[in-house]
Amino acid sequence: MEWKPDFSSETPLYIQIKEYIKNKISLGEWAVGTKIPSQRALAEYFNVNRSTVVSALSELMAEGLIEGNTKGGTKVINNTWNLLAASPPPDWSSYVQAGTYYPNLPAIQHINRAEFQEGIIRLGTGELSPDLLPSEQMKEVFDKLSANPFLLGYEEPRGNQLLREQVVEYLRGHGIQTSPSNILIVSGALQGLQLISMGLLQRGASILLEKPSYLYSIHVFQSNAIKLIGLPMDIEGIQTKLISRYKKGYNASLLYTIPSFHNPTGCLMPESRRQELMKVCADEGLPIIEDDVYRELWFDEPPPLPLKAMDPNALVLYLGSLSKSLSPGLRIGWVVAPEPVIERLSDIKMQFDYGSSSVSQWAAAEWMRSGLYKVHVNHIRAHLKRRRDLTIQLLETYFSGMAIWSVPSGGFYFWIRLTVDVPMQMLFDRAFKAGILLNPGSIYDRNAGSFLRISFAYAKLNELEWGISKLAVLIKEISISAV
Repeated sequence: MEWKPDFSSETPLYIQIKEYIKNKISLGEWAVGTKIPSQRALAEYFNVNRSTVVSALSELMAEGLIEGNTKGGTKVINNTWNLLAASPPPDWSSYVQAGTYYPNLPAIQHINRAEFQEGIIRLGTGELSPDLLPSEQMKEVFDKLSANPFLLGYEEPRGNQLLREQVVEYLRGHGIQTSPSNILIVSGALQGLQLISMGLLQRGASILLEKPSYLYSIHVFQSNAIKLIGLPMDIEGIQTKLISRYKKGYNASLLYTIPSFHNPTGCLMPESRRQELMKVCADEGLPIIEDDVYRELWFDEPPPLPLKAMDPNALVLYLGSLSKSLSPGLRIGWVVAPEPVIERLSDIKMQFDYGSSSVSQWAAAEWMRSGLYKVHVNHIRAHLKRRRDLTIQLLETYFSGMAIWSVPSGGFYFWIRLTVDVPMQMLFDRAFKAGILLNPGSIYDRNAGSFLRISFAYAKLNELEWGISKLAVLIKEISISAV
């Protein structure tokens, strides 16, 4: 909602609010069955007394536009005479509920909306701070592109040839030998996962993955009736000794892993565990999806070579991206796979969007070709390390005795376990009211109710300090009141 009441108008506030909602209904923006926000939420949004909202809603109920009850909230019904005398509008809510793609978890929906509210400190956001994005260099890249001819039309199904050639060179530096024909450019690694879920797996199939995992926070696989089977982790990553048993028990088709600076735990899988993982999966004939989007974000020393670099039997489908290291807005990622897989996935992608943005692909190619990307990543590493070190100090200062955590050697995240008894929903709500947005651990594992994913990548440094100190105060207050 972008409208606000006019406090200088002679028209009473409740009438203004009533007319606004009535207009939303008459235009079909709030269709029959739509659940409207609560009285408290509307009062806060419009900055009016709750009684003003109650008056507006009472008028709308009297006119037959909405109805409410204690269980289902207030919904649009639109039983006005003019609609009863004509054909009724479609019940779009029933269409929405009939859709086969799963909605986001309620907590994720809340977070996605709240991230764009003014004054919110985002302590869980998994992206670079706007202060770290290379806006000026990006302008220079686009200026350079505009001075030279490049295509504004569609690219070929697998993506821009120059960009795929640059990705080949880039991957060679990480021990991966491939060719442009084995690469598909996608709109971020997330689209690569979606294409794999639709193009390579049968409905009802199962995939193995770490638990907790970022994959639990989205419904890319579940919406295609694919089951996620979580394997426990230790400090070195997924426990490989369990793979054979889980693979047989669930007839698993694939294994998904984030071996470098895992999301959400920040865990780095050492080389020895990577070799074990490759051996077990090769013996079991179990293909791997390696999500390597955080690889470049190391602090003291590079992570071990990707699984794909030790893959003589083409066991690994490899995902990479520029979203975490350069710009989430470019929406550029890639899949590395055998040619039949790339052919299949590119065919599906063409049915989705007819190819990723050609402008973004040309820009990404220029970043990689010119050497700008390498310079930029070095810059980002230094800044993220300073942010990581500051977060260590803040946690030691404010969270000592209340939580335990491991120090990440790269990536964006601390995976923090609270050691005091705090209802996570209460903490989330009170933190949000104080202007702090959290990512609870239950998003990534329903049994991780005492965990938080704290990101040091997004919030400004002063926001990071204030947010963590304030969060500690809230945890103490809640834990004391619970005794």
